Amino acid sequence: MDTVSGTTDLVTMEIGEDYPELREAVRRVCARFPGEYWRELDEKSQYPTEFVRALTEAGFLGALIPEEYGGTGLPLRAAAVILEEVCASGGSASPAHAQMYIMGTLLRHGNEEQKNRYLPKIASGELRLQAFGVTEPTTGSDTTRLKTRAEKKGDSYVVTGQKVWTSRALHSDLMLLLARTTPVDQVKKRTEGLSVFLVDIKANLGKGLEIRPIKAMINHNSTEVFMDGMEVPAGNLIGEEGKGFRYILDGMNAERILIASESIGDGRWLLKKAVDYAKERRVFDRPIGQNQGVQFPLARAHAELEAADMLARRAAALFAAGRDCGPDANMAKMLAAEAAWHAGEAAMQTHGGFAFAKEYDIERKWRETRLFQIAPISTNMILAYIAQHVLGLPRSY
Repeated sequence: MDTVSGTTDLVTMEIGEDYPELREAVRRVCARFPGEYWRELDEKSQYPTEFVRALTEAGFLGALIPEEYGGTGLPLRAAAVILEEVCASGGSASPAHAQMYIMGTLLRHGNEEQKNRYLPKIASGELRLQAFGVTEPTTGSDTTRLKTRAEKKGDSYVVTGQKVWTSRALHSDLMLLLARTTPVDQVKKRTEGLSVFLVDIKANLGKGLEIRPIKAMINHNSTEVFMDGMEVPAGNLIGEEGKGFRYILDGMNAERILIASESIGDGRWLLKKAVDYAKERRVFDRPIGQNQGVQFPLARAHAELEAADMLARRAAALFAAGRDCGPDANMAKMLAAEAAWHAGEAAMQTHGGFAFAKEYDIERKWRETRLFQIAPISTNMILAYIAQHVLGLPRSY
């Protein structure tokens, strides 16, 4: 058989629960934060500080950090399992997931001084790296046309621009920022001239940096970030100036795989709730789960979740082996997002009017699953990628 890593065979890998001890450890932590905890946060649009602290203290948010820097040095699949179990337990992994895929840029492209300075503190929880400043109001998914500028002046870069949908910026110590260091009309390719910086948020607040929360349909702690003359030390430039676009692309496949796992976790939570309710709820002297109109959407959601899970596992195995995982990562994210949404729809229909009662948590999870078809990359963008890079069709944009 073709083995893509030293330990994982794509054909014979265990079907079901891999990393059982890790899963159980995550479940134990999540059990301390029941539905009431998340509902209260949702009502007040608050950040789950206690939950994130508990994940950090258990070592889960340092899973991808090598042991030499204070982490546990686990592979991407293990990180995906952690996020999946958080969601499958009824919680939300989004307040903490960014730290897992953002740090990849620092791990792969940062210098030793930067790694030694930041990674141990991130692993211990002394510092949080949860904010990723890329998207802008006027450019959206067209990242190469972003307008945030960073100009080198002496030993610092002076940054001016605006970011939007920068989640968790008010609850993070550090932000990974993508800015243009060479004007787009002075480069051969639009992907050139972009650079990545590690920004000390708290040191810059009120000194050229302003952060405003965005009220949204779900409690995602999103913000707008305004930079006007913000100074970033040259030593906080990650890698080489002008090559930042490639650096963040390296982390996007990991992000897709992790988000796919979150979607699968959400879908499984919703499906279990719906199945349990369908068995218990009796109408016309029979359980509603006896009706095919209730059964079939649940059965289809299960099949879709299992298929998405297998593709996400394959993508993670390819990632670990250092092989091209772009198509698998994107397809896994798309299929998992759709499967989770279908599970959410089935759960809403199964619960009927009670789905709208907040105490059941169905409507909260239903709202959360809708986001995955838009962010961190929309379904249509993934379809365009597949058409061009997998099927060889002409670029559509």
